[in-house]
Amino acid sequence: MHNGKKAYNNLEFLNSRDARIVRILSEYLEPQARFKRHRIADTVVFFGSARAKPAEEAARALEQASAGDDADAIRRAELGVRLSGYYEDARELARRLTDWSKHLPSKKRRFIVCSGGGPGIMEAANRGASETAGLSIGLGISLPMEQSGNSWITHGLEFEFHYFFMRKFWFVYLAKALVVFPGGFGTFDELFELLTLVQTQKTAKTMPIVLYGRDYWQDVVRLDRLVEWGTISPGDVDLVHVSDDPDDAFDHLTGRLGELYLGEPTNNDDD
Repeated sequence: MHNGKKAYNNLEFLNSRDARIVRILSEYLEPQARFKRHRIADTVVFFGSARAKPAEEAARALEQASAGDDADAIRRAELGVRLSGYYEDARELARRLTDWSKHLPSKKRRFIVCSGGGPGIMEAANRGASETAGLSIGLGISLPMEQSGNSWITHGLEFEFHYFFMRKFWFVYLAKALVVFPGGFGTFDELFELLTLVQTQKTAKTMPIVLYGRDYWQDVVRLDRLVEWGTISPGDVDLVHVSDDPDDAFDHLTGRLGELYLGEPTNNDDD
């Protein structure tokens, strides 16, 4: 009799540098198995700030700040109220998209709302989907200073990744549309990586991209200036649709998804 462990039961080995490829493959194969089990064919991905709060919470914070004489605290609370409008719009848009997708004549679950699994806009998207009794996905990432796994994600569809690139793979691989709300470095990273893949045709599918929040995006991203400098082509600006209203975003997304994918087989065979 011996005391040796089977390699796949040896946690010391699995957590070692030598087993990194095994861990990477696990972050591909385990999500793939779960998506197959839930019959999820494709997603609509929501990106945006983790700092956005629900409107009621932001209003309370402003009321509390206004009771004092800290001008910086009042200004931050006022910005929080402004950002909370995007939380509520993301929640409403996710609810409407989920309700629409539930009534599609398909055996597979189509255009499931997917977020990064955290708070803020991510939470709003998962929350909106849950409010119409729909599925939603949370592709979380283990970070030292940020919550992962909001309470609105569907049971069995909450993921926590170690590798950013594997998390991004699953964002892109199943996505048929992208909605990007105001956000910070992480949101910009995700947006521009997706834009690069679409621009360079490294995705074999057409992916509608909505930039939600005209004032924000026109203030922080000047695509027209990139055209003037000659660093992108004029047609590249048309890769995105800028929206300020849940009705407009909903109509654009459902219209484009209907044109592109309804009645056609799902293609997830990108290289």
